[in-house]
Amino acid sequence: MSDILRIRDLRVATAEGVELLHGVSLDLEQGEILGLIGESGAGKSTIGLASMGYGRGGCRISGGSIELAGHDLASSTRSEREAVRGARIAYVAQSAAAAFNPAHRLERQIMEGPLRHGLMTAGEARAWMIELFTALGLPEPETFGRRYPHQVSGGQLQRAMVAMAMSCKPDILVLDEPTTALDVTTQIEVLLLLRETIRKYGTSALYITHDLAVIAQVADRLMVLRHGAEVETGTTEQILAAPREEYTQRLVSERQASLNAEAGAHHRTGEEILRVDRVSAAYGKTPVLHEVDLSVKRGETVAIVGESGSGKSTLARLVSGLLTPSAGQVRFDGEALPESYRKRAPDLLRRIQLIYQLPDVALNPRQTVGETIGRPLQTFRGLKGRAQRDEVARLLDLIGLPVEMAGRLPGALSGGQKQRVCIARALAAEPDLMICDEVTSALDPLVAEDILRLLRKLQDELGMTYLFITHDLSVVRRLADRTVVMQKGRIVEEADTATLFDAPGDPYTRKLLDSVPQLDRGWLDKVLAARAS
Repeated sequence: MSDILRIRDLRVATAEGVELLHGVSLDLEQGEILGLIGESGAGKSTIGLASMGYGRGGCRISGGSIELAGHDLASSTRSEREAVRGARIAYVAQSAAAAFNPAHRLERQIMEGPLRHGLMTAGEARAWMIELFTALGLPEPETFGRRYPHQVSGGQLQRAMVAMAMSCKPDILVLDEPTTALDVTTQIEVLLLLRETIRKYGTSALYITHDLAVIAQVADRLMVLRHGAEVETGTTEQILAAPREEYTQRLVSERQASLNAEAGAHHRTGEEILRVDRVSAAYGKTPVLHEVDLSVKRGETVAIVGESGSGKSTLARLVSGLLTPSAGQVRFDGEALPESYRKRAPDLLRRIQLIYQLPDVALNPRQTVGETIGRPLQTFRGLKGRAQRDEVARLLDLIGLPVEMAGRLPGALSGGQKQRVCIARALAAEPDLMICDEVTSALDPLVAEDILRLLRKLQDELGMTYLFITHDLSVVRRLADRTVVMQKGRIVEEADTATLFDAPGDPYTRKLLDSVPQLDRGWLDKVLAARAS
């Protein structure tokens, strides 16, 4: 088979001349899926964007060649690159919510590419869109495109983004963490649909991810990256079974250890700090929570798990005052919480902090990291000037970022770095209760483990209390004292974490546990075979 993409000695540098990629080379064959693996900041997304002729975050391609079907994008003109993007090579971003325009229907955005490039008539573009919706398993494919982005679930929006990328029938898809924000059961469906869609249409793909267990199910080969350079490249089987380099061995062993970790944490707990008492909630006329009861003790970690749309994040919004319940009551430290955050006293706002799921939309793109972290320092703790700068530096060090990051804008950060900034912003308020909504979903295993160690350390030293919402059950296994399982706005099971993992009492819980990807090349096929039997 011939190479559709050839990258040689690729170098990318910042406007100040700091080199981010140090001579990376790769080949991608027609119909092949090449996985790019590495920790946050390794250069994965930078390579993905450079393959389209982009320099991310104000960076520039400073050296090397990028040949797409024999045409060098690195030396091409702007108009030549724009003619290729979308038509020959398309990008699927990590955050579908940030990639779609909320003011336009899905069909307008998905059909825009082929119409703008002059590849199809409106009728042909619509028919192809419906065919893609059908192939990707989206509901009511004939009318699905009439919905706005906010009217579909996270998993559906991610699949719609794949349809948008496939709209021009490109030769190459650049998939940048396409399943990171999805729950485990939805992730399986999207992985399968991605794999089958790529095979069906003979598309090649660069699949960027930090999760070895996920990429093992779809990639033919893997390239491991660190600090902007190649560590090693090999077949998926070879990398998983016999990695040659020490760093790759660490990645594999860390992921395997997280999957095999003993279930159930044991923290010292005190009296009840949070009580959710028969709470119901709705968006407009649509009920989303149904008489939810929940108790959290001081110093405890309670995990909330469930599929997309089960009500996990809605519960977080309700406790933090971003959503008003239609029935029931929330009590904090023995006192009834005002339903809206606008009615809560400043000290009460300080004591309950929410770390958002999507850092791309949680950070102001026009505020530097230092300004973002400094705002709660001034609002809640009265720190200004030198004292504020010193505390920002301390918090950045605490979350593993260099102090130089304080002057950067979010657009210059990786997804994992943005999430760590969100954590530092919450820590700046010195809260009693932290609501963590998918705080490790955007992080590679090594960085995620550092964040979990940090959260455990804060809990041990400060008695921090966590309401931990996640779809990563390996994180739940290691961090949570108790686990609550939600489905369709109701709690279907609640138990201490070790008991729930060892002997789940509800079939839905068993389905979730069986959907956690394993470091086994054939795991996805085995799951599908078991479901069919």
